[in-house]
Amino acid sequence: MSPIPAPTAAENRHVVEGEMTLTVRVIGALIGSMVALAAGLGLWRGLGDASAGLAAVADGLMIAQVFFAAALIMLGSIVEGFGYGLSLGTKWPYTRNIVVLMLRGDPEAAHRVLATAVGLCALGLAVLEPGYTTFVGLGLVVVTALFGMGTLYVLAGRAPAFVHGMHGLLAYLVFLSYLVGLNYPGVALPDFVDAIIPLHAILFAIFMGGMVTGQRGFGQAIDPFLQPRRASQWVFVVHGIAALTAIGTLGWYSQTYPMAFAFALLQAAVGFFLFHAVNLKPKSPGVMVVFHQIMALLITTAVVLQWS
Repeated sequence: MSPIPAPTAAENRHVVEGEMTLTVRVIGALIGSMVALAAGLGLWRGLGDASAGLAAVADGLMIAQVFFAAALIMLGSIVEGFGYGLSLGTKWPYTRNIVVLMLRGDPEAAHRVLATAVGLCALGLAVLEPGYTTFVGLGLVVVTALFGMGTLYVLAGRAPAFVHGMHGLLAYLVFLSYLVGLNYPGVALPDFVDAIIPLHAILFAIFMGGMVTGQRGFGQAIDPFLQPRRASQWVFVVHGIAALTAIGTLGWYSQTYPMAFAFALLQAAVGFFLFHAVNLKPKSPGVMVVFHQIMALLITTAVVLQWS
């Protein structure tokens, strides 16, 4: 058996090692437990009702897919928060020994492996239950993956911030498509988003959050400011306006979405601390990035499920 060749100079050109800490390992273990729970719930639902046949299998895959999509977003936040965005360079989708790297704790490797699982689940659902919801979900997964490749070039300074913003937005649309499909069978995602007004502001804020990360670049601070002067500062201002719009919209509909409004208020505080974390440690702002994404997931989930 011939040895695995070393990475070439071209492959190593944009590689930047992330910060491996106990926090990264703990959060990674929690997300790994979440993925295992999702797989267990899916198997329990898929095998628990033999009389339902393939329908039960599809239900199990749908349950697992919702958790997988949420875990993928959370893994992305670890990648950003601890400086792993370019730990594999711009080589995509896989690199040498990617599974070994995942087992060693590299969040970017784990992110790509889980993204593969999300894609396989999406394909399985489209085969088992062909229809509008599963085809839209599969299409969103494919497009999100392509924009995911683009984010590597954004971080390497070779693509515009818009690509990063779209990747974040699409990742949440994947999560929403399966969450809506699980809880409201037969309801098309565009119709659902169109009918739920707060989601418009929330999704725009999510898009602008991705734009902020993409515009500031890998390892670059935004810097405190009173009057925006650089592009990254202007994008941050627009993101702030979008976030305030989301809070205001949820406040207007607070009787319908009280928990989402509460989460949004907490998210504003998290965003304040994240801004300072980015300026203190631009390459690895840390756990506040993870909290920020968890709050965004809780807000969107609370709106879809109308938690009260």
